Amino acid sequence: MGSLCARAALRGSLCGAGAPGPCLLPRHSSGGPSQTQERTLVAVKPDGVQRRLVGDVIRRFERRGFKLVGMKMLQAPESVLAQHYQDLRREPFYPGLVSYMSSGPVVAMVWQGHNVVRTSRAMIGDTDSAAAAPGTIRGDFSIHISRSGNVIHASDSVEGAQREIRLWFQSGELVDWTDGDHHASIPPA
Repeated sequence: MGSLCARAALRGSLCGAGAPGPCLLPRHSSGGPSQTQERTLVAVKPDGVQRRLVGDVIRRFERRGFKLVGMKMLQAPESVLAQHYQDLRREPFYPGLVSYMSSGPVVAMVWQGHNVVRTSRAMIGDTDSAAAAPGTIRGDFSIHISRSGNVIHASDSVEGAQREIRLWFQSGELVDWTDGDHHASIPPA
């Protein structure tokens, strides 16, 4: 019973007492062999930026235990979008998608962590915002059913992530840093 209460208290402190839906708590290694660190591209689309959701997205990824290694805000050039969405070129919604994605600023981020690609996709939810589960980013924040108005993009595979990261970021824009003892006390000034 005590561990159940402790788990509820931990959920409340990490997710907020009134957090709707499931909370994705970080899972820590049990001391086994070092796990491979993947990287993924996550981009807050123009509607998410305009609705000031960038901080909420960052907060969810940090709470999950992922490490931010690159971030920038930009007006996405059509040349980058054409390469990013190359597999959708023949779809009837492609021109509208590119137009939408270039209509306002995008915040592109690279997150690193164990199994970050698959976990990110679960965190953002179904592409169709009407089908996205509560507790996911799209389930909580999407207001349009269209493909373009679903707030966020995340790479769908490790290979796709590698391609997308190279497309959106130069290698010098990504920072390798180690997690220090972030709980260490800071001496008074």
